Amino acid sequence: QVSAALREGRPVEPEPYDCVTIFFSDIVGFTSLSSQMQPQQVMVMLDRLYCALDSLTSKYNLFKVETIGDAYMVVGNLRHPQHDHAAQVARFALEAVQAATSIRANEDNLEMGYLSIRAGFHSGPVIASVVGSTNPRYCLFGETVNVASRMESSSIANRIQMTHKAAELVLQQAPELKPHIAARRRQETTAAGVSGTVRTYWLDVYP
Repeated sequence: QVSAALREGRPVEPEPYDCVTIFFSDIVGFTSLSSQMQPQQVMVMLDRLYCALDSLTSKYNLFKVETIGDAYMVVGNLRHPQHDHAAQVARFALEAVQAATSIRANEDNLEMGYLSIRAGFHSGPVIASVVGSTNPRYCLFGETVNVASRMESSSIANRIQMTHKAAELVLQQAPELKPHIAARRRQETTAAGVSGTVRTYWLDVYP
């Protein structure tokens, strides 16, 4: 519907969503890595990572919102109803961390090792809309986006940080994932633009 409206020059009305799950990740040490590589090598590195993550996005029926530099953003329960969106994002996140660790930073310099990403996600309401007229972008707005972004930025290498709300939904939707999050509460973290603190948990690749 959004694509059709854009093609026909019709305005796209903002769409509210009661509860989605938003995931962010970025490459640990990206600035340092890219400073040691030629632009073509950086492009190849990002392409290998994004192809792997795109494949997982399709596998778990998620929607890729955007990539900016080394940052990757996906969302569940947005373009189509998804009753287990938090669980699907959790499964995606677990495989994404593992996939990154199998990708070399630079095939021309094996001493640079493999990639590491930090990741985070949160569940809550958003408003989706298209902004701009030249090269319009489909964007998400709301506190949920800010908190999800903060979960990623305050995470660490090869770890996935999630909010209490997201953890509750994951446990409801996929109880079998409990060993990955049980008794792994992280210290409370203040999220930018959000009053108070956000209780967070680790979602670990290996329980």
